[in-house]
Amino acid sequence: MQQRSFDDLGTPLAEVTFCAVDLETTGASVQSCGITEVGAVKVRGGECLGTFQTLVNPGSAIPPEITVLTGITEAMVLPAPRIEAVLPALLEFAGDAVLVGHNLRFDLAFLDAALERSGRPRLCNRAIDTLALARRLVRDEVPNLKLATLASRLRLDHPPSHRALDDALATADLLHLLLERAAGLGVTGLDDLLALPTMAGHAQAAKLKLTARLPRSPGVYLFRDRAGRVLYIGKATNLRARVRSYFSTETRRKVGSLLRETTHIDHVVCRHPLEAAVREVRLIHELRPPYNRQARDWERYVYLKLTDETFPRLSVVRTLRPDDGFYLGPLPSTRFARRVAEAIETAVPLRRCTERPGSVPRRAPCAPAQLGVAACPCAGTTSAAEYAAIVERARRGLTCEPELLLEPLRDRMTALAAAERYEEAADVRDRCEALAQALRRQRRMELLRAAGRLVVELPGQGGAELAGGRLVRSWGCSEDPREPVLTFDPGTTPPDGSPEAAVPRELADELLCVARWLEQEAGRIRLVHAESGLASPLPALPSFAPRRTAPAR
Repeated sequence: MQQRSFDDLGTPLAEVTFCAVDLETTGASVQSCGITEVGAVKVRGGECLGTFQTLVNPGSAIPPEITVLTGITEAMVLPAPRIEAVLPALLEFAGDAVLVGHNLRFDLAFLDAALERSGRPRLCNRAIDTLALARRLVRDEVPNLKLATLASRLRLDHPPSHRALDDALATADLLHLLLERAAGLGVTGLDDLLALPTMAGHAQAAKLKLTARLPRSPGVYLFRDRAGRVLYIGKATNLRARVRSYFSTETRRKVGSLLRETTHIDHVVCRHPLEAAVREVRLIHELRPPYNRQARDWERYVYLKLTDETFPRLSVVRTLRPDDGFYLGPLPSTRFARRVAEAIETAVPLRRCTERPGSVPRRAPCAPAQLGVAACPCAGTTSAAEYAAIVERARRGLTCEPELLLEPLRDRMTALAAAERYEEAADVRDRCEALAQALRRQRRMELLRAAGRLVVELPGQGGAELAGGRLVRSWGCSEDPREPVLTFDPGTTPPDGSPEAAVPRELADELLCVARWLEQEAGRIRLVHAESGLASPLPALPSFAPRRTAPAR
């Protein structure tokens, strides 16, 4: 049987072919019991397309209690075919339909075991268990969820009788009734139905109807409260599937609170995932939703500055100034920037005192200099030429030769580990990783800004035009890229200043978002036009993050 592709997941339920299956067996053990009867019914849009029924010789005796329950005797199954002879006809009948059963795991276990014994692959059809659906949709209306009870209480057309075809017909009736109930929760497509057993039990399941109008396309979604205030903004390649996942698979701590406050969900359809990602960043910057963490507090981003002084030092600053200082960043937090500064100061002995050399004569070097971890031009122990060489080494390490900074840190980490000073070695490792991350961020942003005008196409999705790393035009795969399909106001998109200037804080999130997309899709995108190259001539930056190992069993 062929499994449906992911493109078919959004098929309207009226167009989906279901195959309800039921088996009668000699017992509950797959290893020691056999199949005595197979029944199946194919339905689509509420109409029966056909039925399948046959007795099966189990190859073993039928226990008396099973005969009492089903009415199937050994005399009835003796002339019947073995399951290996029945399987080809059953597989042909079911085709690629969605399999349906009441406690379907039981039936699939016997079928898969029979397929394996006959040298065939296991079933890969999508499957719906009416027991799980009923548990979510009608549990409060019935004393138990047995098929016979459901058929009686819900007045199904075909009562089950512990015979395969009768039970399959009853299961198909139950499926249609449950689909009507599920429609009230916004279940309109196959993907909705497959996810419903986990969603319907959610504390906020009644709000699933808020997702009824969401399309299955890329875009941005906005959760709003009763007053219309935006609570959370997210992006998705499939808006409907992503938003509905908040009612099932999403486990983040604040999701429950978010859903309780949500009374309306807006969306913006985008032409492809890149446009969705960029629009998400810009909307978060503009609206500051309280439940978003990333990209919301961009005004708190900082820079690590190598100051423009006679004897430069490292300083964490929040604003860019028109001076000759070297700015690394923007970096996500003051804490991260200080960690990067510690890494640089461990590798090169930049001065750490905040006094201006020569302003107040010092009788002795500063404390870091006395400890031998920093140069101290304040007390005259380091000449201007000697200090200039130290600064030049730091600048080269932050731009074109990162090994000038990373190699001393790596050597120190190795020496500490060899001396069994593991906590200190781990601290140096964390400094190395922070520095490598900061340099990696810097390269991504600088490469995009230096690329100028960039036009890319992604087969099957469309294309985009970037200016200095920012999105200015976007088009879908069915649109003519020569037409002025403007996604955002072009007056606000090109960055101010030259590519060599420090990146403004408000542009960092968007540039990194575009850079991640280009890296992820590097093997698929087609470069149509580029004013400058995107390849970096600099050596690749190593990673110092600790490796995660699987837990021992």
